[in-house]
Amino acid sequence: MARERIPVTQAIRQLRRNKIDFSPRPYRYEERGGTACSARELQADEHQVIKTLVMEDENRQPLIILMHGDLEVSLKKLARQLGVKQISPCSPENVGILTGYQTGGISPFGTRKTLSIYIEKTILALDKIYINGGKRGFLIEISPADLVRVLNPLEVEVGV
Repeated sequence: MARERIPVTQAIRQLRRNKIDFSPRPYRYEERGGTACSARELQADEHQVIKTLVMEDENRQPLIILMHGDLEVSLKKLARQLGVKQISPCSPENVGILTGYQTGGISPFGTRKTLSIYIEKTILALDKIYINGGKRGFLIEISPADLVRVLNPLEVEVGV
């Protein structure tokens, strides 16, 4: 069997610059398949598959929230914890401008613009996570401690 090549995305470049150990986990991407699809393809627990969601507040200040694949973000709780009036998803066009990635392939690593990053607190208790490596159909396996070392995210409790 031929060895699959690792895509060299901005995310992978940032991880290598920071000397972070990760394992590439390519999978067959399905349009609108979400974390259920990637978890099934990788035979992983969907709770360990982490979504990278790009949001903005009422002043259009963008941010990233990292959430378990099997949970949703309570926008009301997130707004309250951040001390803002409202949080809403960014448009796919703005996501591309801010991150350099397309929907379905958004990584919190190597974003075009520096964004505030928030992480659901319970993610940090996992021994390993699967998170997007900057391309559709490409996750990376990494320890939450290494993610924290590179991104320095702020902890929140907003999962429902």
